[in-house]
Amino acid sequence: MTPRRMGAGGPEVSAIGLGCMGMSFAYAGRDDAESVRTLHRALDLGVNHLDTADIYGAGANERLLGPVVRARRDEVFLATKFGNRAGGGGFGGTGTPGAYVDSSAAWAREACDASLARLGVDRIDLYYLHRRDPATPIEETVGAMAELVAAGKVRLIGLSEVSPATLRAAYAVHPIAAVQLEYSLFSRDVESEMLATCRELGVALVAYSPVGRGLLTGAITSRDQLAGDDWRAGAPRFAEGNLEANLRLVDEVRAVAAEVGATAAQTALAWLLAQGEDVLPIPGTKRVRWLTENVAAADVRLAPAQLARLSAAMPPGAAAGERYPEAAMRFVGH
Repeated sequence: MTPRRMGAGGPEVSAIGLGCMGMSFAYAGRDDAESVRTLHRALDLGVNHLDTADIYGAGANERLLGPVVRARRDEVFLATKFGNRAGGGGFGGTGTPGAYVDSSAAWAREACDASLARLGVDRIDLYYLHRRDPATPIEETVGAMAELVAAGKVRLIGLSEVSPATLRAAYAVHPIAAVQLEYSLFSRDVESEMLATCRELGVALVAYSPVGRGLLTGAITSRDQLAGDDWRAGAPRFAEGNLEANLRLVDEVRAVAAEVGATAAQTALAWLLAQGEDVLPIPGTKRVRWLTENVAAADVRLAPAQLARLSAAMPPGAAAGERYPEAAMRFVGH
């Protein structure tokens, strides 16, 4: 897999990374043994960019990754996040019940130490502010993150789901290596001002949910397939009526996939990879089978006419429903 850079002048990482959230959080069917096999297989295939967060399973995801990362530390580019804090009795920025957003300098320091302890490592390669509390100046948060870099606890810093103005203000305090945003054929809002701002500053765009939380794979065709503890059962794009409308948008993905001999998921990922060398998708999975399929997307080549067809079939704003429930949407774009 041809590598891509994590920001201008940053280290090379695999063009396709691995989002680890679903191994411990949000989706039904936790299987730690299969997840560990998936992590090792990812590294075997050259997927070195592993992405987690402290809120995923209230620290369980970091603890799951820890032994694998420690055993193969030189092969791993490790990213984790802070800012969604458990125990507040509300909803955090990822829609997590019983969580709240805390982007204070004090919590940045405390959360980093806690993540390092759970992971069992002495440095995080990329440390993100997961969600921002608009009441806390971004300069305060990034100043504390810069201290973590100076202390050797963090190599690079990133932001997630912020506005272009916040990115500029943060960058004035300390270089930002990456901004993590939801980006897929279903979620193209970043293509307006945010992508241009990232490119002006030399910031990588790490694209999470690049296959629309499974919608772009074609595997989900009914709400009946979602277990009661599957986060998507309460997500607006999976709501009755919205789901059917969104599935109709996938028809063109299926058609292009058939033309190139790929799956719908591979085609959606290939479209995203074609949007620029600074776009790094991190499809999530806990299964070796789906990991192997996702990695193979790096070899799928779409013709300019096919890329144009997909873009035209799903223009920005085409998806029915918001990306998150209302409580979580309040913490994006600040």
